[in-house]
Formats: sequence, C-alpha cells, structure tokens
Amino acid sequence: MGVTAKQIFVNLPVKNLQHSIDFFTTIGFEFNDQFTDEHATCMVVSEHIFVMLLVEERFKAFTSKEISDATKSTEAIVALSVESREKVDEIVHKGLKAGGKPSNEPQDHGFMYGWSFQDLDGHLWEFFYMAEQS
Repeated sequence: MGVTAKQIFVNLPVKNLQHSIDFFTTIGFEFNDQFTDEHATCMVVSEHIFVMLLVEERFKAFTSKEISDATKSTEAIVALSVESREKVDEIVHKGLKAGGKPSNEPQDHGFMYGWSFQDLDGHLWEFFYMAEQS
C-alpha cells in the first residue's frame, strides 16, 4: 500500500499576518487559536486540511531555500473543491472584494468548474466544483 496521509498542512509565507487573517476571515475561513501567535496562524479549511500562514521570518526557520516572491513566480496552486458552482463564484468574489487579485478567468469543463485568485501575498488559490460521475 502507498502513502496514506490523515491530514494536510500547507505552509505559506506571508508578509503581514494580521492582514492575511483579515483577508481569509472575509472569505469565510476560521482559525485555530491554539496554533496562533504573532508569527503564525492555523487556517482551518476542513476537518483534515489546514493552512499554516507564517510570517516570512518564521517560515525561513523551516527551509534553507530562498522564499520566492509569489507575486512574480509560482511554485504551487492551492486547489480546493467545494460543494457547488455557486460556492466557487461566491468564494472568488469574496477574495477579490477583500483585496485579492484575479488569477484566471472561470474555467467551465461541463463536469468541472473552477475559478481562482491571488491572495494578498500572490499565492494562487483555486476553488472548483466537480460533478460526481456515475
């Protein structure tokens, strides 16, 4: 049997932690206070998915590599499935209204619909709905 993970923790560097918390709160995410201080916070995406937002200085403690400028280059796209096409639009509209920047236009593939934005630090967030195949 291959690797079976129970949870995922995505770690992202941010320039201003409070601005990032405010941004993602506006979109509708919640945070785990147990893992929040002036250097980091744990954003709860679901029961098994978490995003650690770490100020750049704290993030540097976990790697010897340079932190890329996400406004100029991309290493990853955080793609999250949601329950409907309408929810995709709702989340992206909230992200854009809260100060995020457009990334791609909505992508409609019939059975799958997605749309994305850049957060305050330039990280790419894609939300998609995929119809269950029978």
